[in-house]
Amino acid sequence: MSSVPNHIKKMANDRELVVSVRVGRNGLTDAIFNELTDQLNKRKLVKIKANKGILEGSSDRTSLFSEIAEKTESVLVFQRGNVAVFWKS
Repeated sequence: MSSVPNHIKKMANDRELVVSVRVGRNGLTDAIFNELTDQLNKRKLVKIKANKGILEGSSDRTSLFSEIAEKTESVLVFQRGNVAVFWKS
């Protein structure tokens, strides 16, 4: 796992960064991974929100966000509740 520069951490914590990908009741699909990969290639920093009904507890969120980071070859920069920010260097 690469270290994340401070300016990226600051941008990830900014409330102005809008959610651009949502994980819905269908869970993680190929379409979500494709969209997320495209956005990471264009913008480098992407905010994701998982809808409340699909995750039971914090361990589910952690495994979901870890899987996303692994499959998109990105780094999980920030996570709070059902929201996470990913960065691709």
